[in-house]
Amino acid sequence: MDPWRPYAFLVEEECGPDRRPVPAATVFLTNRQCPWRCVMCDLWRNTLAEPVPADAIPRQIEYALDRLPPARHIKLYNSGSFFDPGAIPPADHARIASIVHRFERVIVESHPALIGDDCLRFAGLLGGQLEVAMGLETANPHVLQKLNKRMTLPDFSRAARFLRRHQIDLRVFVLVQPPFMPAGEATEWVRRSVDFAFDCGAGAVSVIPTRGGNGAMEALAASGDFVTPTLAALEAASEYGIGTGRGRVFADLWDLERFADCTLCFDAKRERLRRMNLRQVVEPPVRCDACGG
Repeated sequence: MDPWRPYAFLVEEECGPDRRPVPAATVFLTNRQCPWRCVMCDLWRNTLAEPVPADAIPRQIEYALDRLPPARHIKLYNSGSFFDPGAIPPADHARIASIVHRFERVIVESHPALIGDDCLRFAGLLGGQLEVAMGLETANPHVLQKLNKRMTLPDFSRAARFLRRHQIDLRVFVLVQPPFMPAGEATEWVRRSVDFAFDCGAGAVSVIPTRGGNGAMEALAASGDFVTPTLAALEAASEYGIGTGRGRVFADLWDLERFADCTLCFDAKRERLRRMNLRQVVEPPVRCDACGG
């Protein structure tokens, strides 16, 4: 990986807080590997062995924005935590803020343990609203402990309260059927997890089907500790979350093909989820004579 270039960038429409579509840029920053070692994570694939040099992250953002169409929101995702000083040098925060100053909303990722004064200082440098995305993964405390995230539900709640107290918005990632979750309990726990996220003040929740492919997940699948979620499970999670009316809920559609169980209706189901993401309205399910879906 090149420390002076982001490994990917794009602009896509997302439903904004006012429930209207808004163009949002996402810059996937090339960065060092996250110090946390969550069992299900595969974000180490696009990381560096060492921290980036000073000014590398601002240069990456500029490189992406010079090549992207206009957008109103921007997501700065770095395969780890934005407020990890070993990942994003705090000395670069002011320059980063000046580059993204024109955006109405700046969204970054962080582990709850790193939410603190650096977060407040960065928010104060921005011209728009700061939103922090945190991975809850699951509200099941026993499963959460096994994920090696080194975080408890009270830890997550404390970080969320800190953000809320300082008028910083919260986005939450929830896994659909994480490892160590019995398949028969997955639907109930993803609902509880979405509810927990909204109880913590989340304005948006992304429901993400748990993916294999990092080696550890294959070992867990072989031992019976991980069952790949179905597309129907993701649909149910999205339907439930949107149906609560408590905030925006987005189904993660990246690499969705791996969860397809019927080639005849897959495209229609993916398009339905895309529309639901954008409109935040639960649509009638796709019917399929071939699979009975």
